[in-house]
Amino acid sequence: MSLPPTGEQHVLRAGDAEAVVVEVGGGLRTYRAGGRDVVDGYDAGEMAPDVRGNVLAPWPNRLRDGEWSWDGAALRTPVTEPERGTAIHGLVRHVAWRLLARSADSVVLEHLLYPQPGYPFTLRLRVGYELSADGLRVTTTATNEGGADLPYGEGHHPYLAAGPGVRVDDCTLTLPAATRLLTDDRLLPVGSEPVQGTPFDLRGGRPVGDLVVDDCFTDLARDADGAAEVRLVRPDGSGAAVWMDASYGYLQVFTGDVVQPPSRRRQGLAVEPMTCPPDALRSGEALVRLAPGESTTGTWGIRPL
Repeated sequence: MSLPPTGEQHVLRAGDAEAVVVEVGGGLRTYRAGGRDVVDGYDAGEMAPDVRGNVLAPWPNRLRDGEWSWDGAALRTPVTEPERGTAIHGLVRHVAWRLLARSADSVVLEHLLYPQPGYPFTLRLRVGYELSADGLRVTTTATNEGGADLPYGEGHHPYLAAGPGVRVDDCTLTLPAATRLLTDDRLLPVGSEPVQGTPFDLRGGRPVGDLVVDDCFTDLARDADGAAEVRLVRPDGSGAAVWMDASYGYLQVFTGDVVQPPSRRRQGLAVEPMTCPPDALRSGEALVRLAPGESTTGTWGIRPL
């Protein structure tokens, strides 16, 4: 019997909810609750298309030319988005994650990233998924297992499902961000602007319509517990929300206009919690510096509406 492209499938169940977490990439493949798709996932026979559900580490988003420096050393990591000349979404999307713990409604996976060209550090990554009637909770911990300080950034790439026969255009999006990063034609940041008075001011919630989004947002409004929440609501009032703790100061939002095949376009909205903005290995903005033995943890989640 052949293995699926994403390796072992870890099925979590809680009441009428079911989620599948995969060995390769350590990401979320599917999530359903109440008979509805919460995320726009993918089949077991596919390699996570369009980065669906992937863990993005040790950097999320794009790195210009794959080139950066750390403590005076020039470094270069392979370009993985050749059409834009960037190294995109880190180094762990296509590697196996080891099973550490498992129950009916939870799983913990781990990957030990050893030094390699362009990222000469030893980094232990651990991601835990916990499913309940309230939603799916995801906790990611990174630990420096090497002998020198290392830079770290992290993100996740779920797509919220618009639903059968529904497009993102038909949904109402609430995005609690006051600032949008401006980008060049390579989708690398060149500045920022307030969303006030622009089509990207979605703080009060409004229909997506024909708005095209592939942008990073920051200055997120948060509740008393420090959580920010993005909501996508379908015409029938159902939907899903992505929430994130204070570790995640940035959000990439993508309306899926260039995903393949074209029939999949605008069927889901990527909402990507990120600890740092695009090109952070070069700019240093919001990068976490981990000393030997030091760890950092972030938590986010998805809940059905």
